[in-house]
Amino acid sequence: MKLLEGKTALITGASKGIGRKIAEKFAEQGASVAFTYLSSVEKGEALETELQAYGTKIKGYRSDASKYDEAEKLIDDIVSEFGTVDIIVNNAGITKDGLLLRMTEEQWDDVLDINLKSVFNVTKAASKIMMKKRSGVFINMSSVVGIQGNAGQANYAASKAGIIGFSKSVAKELGSRNIRTNVIAPGFIRTEMTEVLDPKVVESWEQGIPLKRAGQTDDVANACLFLASDLSSYINGQVLSVCGGML
Repeated sequence: MKLLEGKTALITGASKGIGRKIAEKFAEQGASVAFTYLSSVEKGEALETELQAYGTKIKGYRSDASKYDEAEKLIDDIVSEFGTVDIIVNNAGITKDGLLLRMTEEQWDDVLDINLKSVFNVTKAASKIMMKKRSGVFINMSSVVGIQGNAGQANYAASKAGIIGFSKSVAKELGSRNIRTNVIAPGFIRTEMTEVLDPKVVESWEQGIPLKRAGQTDDVANACLFLASDLSSYINGQVLSVCGGML
């Protein structure tokens, strides 16, 4: 039996990178998968077609989880289409880097809204469904930057640290209903975003990692699969760093 057979999962921000790999891994392991995308419409539509090859129910939604009403409608639409939702991966996120003295209020607000407020919006909407059936899993994507900070990323670090505090609180609130909430904190992971970086810069970063390599999206997706499955049924309120030993 596959690890997620019979489960319905929602992954936000899944048109590319880590989110896309999580969606693939979940479908491969038997889950019906709903996912969201926003600006990457063509990639979102292509992913929906690709995932259907795994033989489970798949549907992509163009939705902005940072808007409370859209998040509520998203969960309602998924329950209407799939019947329920068992697993939520709050993965949607952006960066708008800059030193504090140059950071605009808009850069701060955009990153906090999309990275942190979206987690509140989706979690609150989905928790109502999960509480009724007394089971569910939330996996919230933070970052090593949310644990140790990073110059030029005060907004991103604050949003990712906020996800950790939020998740630990929700784990205490919802645990009695058999709803688990955990966090994954990726380190330096190779995605489309890192492909444009200077190879020499990437190499120097990799040499600072004990495992001497950047992570792959598979590394994060596998950790996510573990936390989504019954293999982690007694793990709640924890932060799993997928960083090759950076921390």
